[in-house]
Amino acid sequence: MRFYTLMVGALAGLLGTGCVRRQFFQPDARLDATAPPPATADSVHRATAGRQYARHGGLYNALVGRHHRPTWAAPVAAPVLHLATAHPGGLTPGKVGGGFNSTSLSLSSADGRAYVVRTVDKDPIRATPELVRGTFLVNVLRDNISSTNPYAALVVPPLAAAAGVPHASPRLFYVRADDPAFQTDSLRHFRGQLAYLEEKAAPTTPPPAAIINSTKAFAAAFASPEQRFAPTDLLRARLLDGWLGDWDRHPGQWSWAVTRPTEAGPAALVPLPKDRDMVLYRLDDGALGWLIGHVFLRHWATFGPRYKNPSGLMSSGHYLDQRILNGLSRAQFRAAAMAMQQRLSDTLITRAVHHLPPAAFALEGPRTIASLQARRAALPTLADGFYLGLARRPRIGGTAQAEQFIIERYADSTVVTVRSLAAGAMSVPLLHRAFLPAETRLIQLEGLAGDDVFTVENHGANAASKPAIRIYGGAGNDEFRAGNGGQGIRFSQESAPVKRAYDKLPEE
Repeated sequence: MRFYTLMVGALAGLLGTGCVRRQFFQPDARLDATAPPPATADSVHRATAGRQYARHGGLYNALVGRHHRPTWAAPVAAPVLHLATAHPGGLTPGKVGGGFNSTSLSLSSADGRAYVVRTVDKDPIRATPELVRGTFLVNVLRDNISSTNPYAALVVPPLAAAAGVPHASPRLFYVRADDPAFQTDSLRHFRGQLAYLEEKAAPTTPPPAAIINSTKAFAAAFASPEQRFAPTDLLRARLLDGWLGDWDRHPGQWSWAVTRPTEAGPAALVPLPKDRDMVLYRLDDGALGWLIGHVFLRHWATFGPRYKNPSGLMSSGHYLDQRILNGLSRAQFRAAAMAMQQRLSDTLITRAVHHLPPAAFALEGPRTIASLQARRAALPTLADGFYLGLARRPRIGGTAQAEQFIIERYADSTVVTVRSLAAGAMSVPLLHRAFLPAETRLIQLEGLAGDDVFTVENHGANAASKPAIRIYGGAGNDEFRAGNGGQGIRFSQESAPVKRAYDKLPEE
């Protein structure tokens, strides 16, 4: 603690003030901002994403970290954004938004597709408590944006396409300081800055029936078995997250495509990743950055040739992973990782990293390529650790409709099957999975609502009593049939505690 206090004090001294710096951000992305570009300009040849991050010296970089500071200050070329011509038929401004850091503007097109333009540089002050907004800690949080690579999102599309993961295709633009479309006070953060324009949700083929957020997707899945998540799709997306070092994958970073039901099955909820701001993240190359990333905020995982903290790297997506991937086996995790390895060739990786602007590639390209190749080789190991972390205490839930939960105890495993009672015994199970005592300590089953049936069957005199099983019936008139089994199993007609409930809606 004394070491941490000394470093924070030294950091405050290096920042030069105990108060928030009023002029923290660059006023204009162009290096030569004294003469505005002509209204007909097609490109700005000397613009930077955030040269304020590179104004520090060697001592500061040794303490805090060099991060991606040179890349933020590297001159790049970007077309001038004209909403009337950026998309066929033009783009119409809509609602101003933004998450933890970014400022974004929703746009609609003549063909009905939704787009968004968001600033490359970010300001985390909106996520800081009021008590610290006037202190040097705001300077620290703002400076930490240098841990992100401002152009990493440009690398993702070809890699995601090869991995079979839906993706947006961001385009880099410069927003003129005098652009009439950005003169309202709510859009002041766009003026004179670099920004990304992309489709609001990753497009899929065929077009979905609807695109919804995580809260609506989980509410639909908890309500009825007629809408089910696509677990293999999410597994591919999550392995891609890990490979790219994208640790910020909480439920708010996903949309969901609702497919139309077919004769073969119900509607599926297909994951659509978005906001690739934390790809190629680098924090631990300074003393304070190392302390933050390895002790205090371990999910802020630094990208490099090794997976330094794989459990922290994958932890932000735990809500999704625990509820959607619980029906997949260890072999399926490994097979998905090996398939991804085959799709991500050296040629593809090199071509994708060359999507960085030339000045950024000169600084980061070769190192990024080598790291992606090394991480690709270790993908099966990442997948295996990911699986084991989820297998330790799986949580399995039904829906608000009536389901049958069958727990079969064998000498070497416990098999759980969940079926919809309304669909009949021959229906495709909602879940069918074998759990091994060496991997799983406790299985939590939740009936949610409806008149559910829980059946326990022992197969053989030496049927396993582990893993332990905790059953919450929830609302409804449930039936519990222990038969000749029941050892290691506890049943409660009550609902699970709210904080740990399977059907607790996500926080976006």
